[in-house]
Amino acid sequence: MNISAILNKDKNLFYSDLKNNIDYLEEIIQNSSFLVLGGAGTIGSATVKEIFKRNPKKLHVVDISENNLAELVRDIRSSLGYIDGEFKTFALDIGSDIYDKFFDEIGNYDYVLNFSALKHVRSEKDKYTLMRMIEVNILNTVKTLEQSISKKVKKYFCVSTDKASNPVNMMGASKRIMELFLMKYAKDIDISTARFANVAFSDGSLLHSWILRMQKKQPIVAPKGIRRYFITQEEAGILCLLSTLLGENKELFFPKLSPEKDLLELTEIALRFVKSQGYEPYICKTEEEARKLAPILPKEKKWAVYFSESDTTGEKDYEEFFTEGEEVILDKFEDIGIVKLNLPFEERKLEQFLEQIKKLRKNGWEKTDLVELFNFLLPNFMHKETGKYLDEKM
Repeated sequence: MNISAILNKDKNLFYSDLKNNIDYLEEIIQNSSFLVLGGAGTIGSATVKEIFKRNPKKLHVVDISENNLAELVRDIRSSLGYIDGEFKTFALDIGSDIYDKFFDEIGNYDYVLNFSALKHVRSEKDKYTLMRMIEVNILNTVKTLEQSISKKVKKYFCVSTDKASNPVNMMGASKRIMELFLMKYAKDIDISTARFANVAFSDGSLLHSWILRMQKKQPIVAPKGIRRYFITQEEAGILCLLSTLLGENKELFFPKLSPEKDLLELTEIALRFVKSQGYEPYICKTEEEARKLAPILPKEKKWAVYFSESDTTGEKDYEEFFTEGEEVILDKFEDIGIVKLNLPFEERKLEQFLEQIKKLRKNGWEKTDLVELFNFLLPNFMHKETGKYLDEKM
């Protein structure tokens, strides 16, 4: 599958920036030890491979999914082979006391990279999943930051999201709150992060679901009127590697993309994807029609496609990598912009947030409690609630 053609890309991002710094990067990697948390997901595994191919002294990967870890090892062994240093994977839950024991006994790393996250807007559909999102995106970040400081780790990297800029959903707001905690701990450890576009065909994404829909002879679906930025999985790995090793304390890396050129309609990408698989798109008027025709149309080299209205909770109409008032540097790299994070925060409020979450987890909570708590830390947070969620759609 030609992903660049589907995305209408005419160049590979970040390759020039990688090449311009390659000698420096390779020297650091060959003399350093790395712990990658959530390292078997799409972005984490892409970054793991960028580190692995440059022969690190030690590379440990932790992920909650043993299946994804197994595939990561098979992929690396089948493509890159072996390194002189130590490469190990651990199927662990970062939030568990077992992980705490692991880090206490083995946690001597130069760099800790955290990719563990609940990244879907659909995670706010119920109060239980929403609380787990807070646990993973915020509480586990705080925990692993404090552990890294205790072990004198040189650098802590974690992934943010474009949805943290002027967030309208709880997922984006959770990452914005995570960034506030990064500001708190940046006085004790060097921290860098990245906001970037959607990673094309990443696990769990809309584009990845199209591959599964075709395998199952089901309709291809996309929302109308939604435009998104996209980068490839390899580009995501390179950007995270560069942010980790080249980013200064409190620097956020983002791709320099043009709204006019690089914002893509999801409906247009869906049509290109169907054509790339050798079928002619057949636009259906309803979900019912799409489901009915899906098993029939392939015999005619056509595929059922349905474009839905965009009316679900938390759906942002556009993407942005920085907000008004943030200090932005655009001339240091060819394809990368930098935000000098200096988010105002009140340490007392951050502590109150953690205390209140602890009480709610003990005594019970409603979604409104969590929205109210987010507004406590983010007074300008405008939660876009429609009463409709992605799980209610095909």
